[in-house]
Amino acid sequence: MGMPMDDIHAPTVPSGPTSRLGGERDISKLSMNELFKAKEQIEEELKMLSEILQSHGVNMETPLTTFDGYPRDDLDIAQIRTTRARIIYLRNDHKAIMAKVEQGVHAYFADIRNRDTCDKSTGDQQPPPTTHDATEEAPVDQSGLVETPFAKVSSVADGSPAAQAGMKVGDKIRSFGTVNWMNHENLRKISEVVQSNEGMPLIVKVARSGEPSQALVNHTLQLTPRRNWGGRGLLGCHLVPL
Repeated sequence: MGMPMDDIHAPTVPSGPTSRLGGERDISKLSMNELFKAKEQIEEELKMLSEILQSHGVNMETPLTTFDGYPRDDLDIAQIRTTRARIIYLRNDHKAIMAKVEQGVHAYFADIRNRDTCDKSTGDQQPPPTTHDATEEAPVDQSGLVETPFAKVSSVADGSPAAQAGMKVGDKIRSFGTVNWMNHENLRKISEVVQSNEGMPLIVKVARSGEPSQALVNHTLQLTPRRNWGGRGLLGCHLVPL
């Protein structure tokens, strides 16, 4: 009789930040457009792989052994292990891309601040901000898509992932990961993106009323859906369609 395979549920992938992107192309040389496209491709594949696991009635944590340590004969263990390994592989890629996107976002806002500083130091007079509805002068993303708000934050739980990301009641959602006003399908797509990106940061763009003029100010948040934060759901906030 052979020894029980206690670690059969462990994916056979290299440890560390090894990523298929590292072997195919240098992330540092990708434009923001290319980064977002790669991010979307990875998220689509992760969604498909998650559905494969669900079809087997398991997730990333489901044990593949019996109580006494032997492989379960009711599961296709080989396919499940391969699928789990690919998910881990892609999550490494996604984290690398999101880190680069975050750097790009910080660089973008740093450039804006530097320009403002230069304008003030040279005496250039900038027109005062005007109060406007974000649907009238909505920002444009890297692909040229107008980011019109399509949802509003109606509640945010204390200590939740949404609260930690800086989300506030009244924020108007302009984009949520890959979801925007054109494809949100009555917010259903947000739920799909959240479920398929548990534990991975999502870029969320919001428009928020500023003080004291109440003009809408645009903010870019990094929100990581997760469980076990002490409340219900993966976000800890409630959104309603506009």
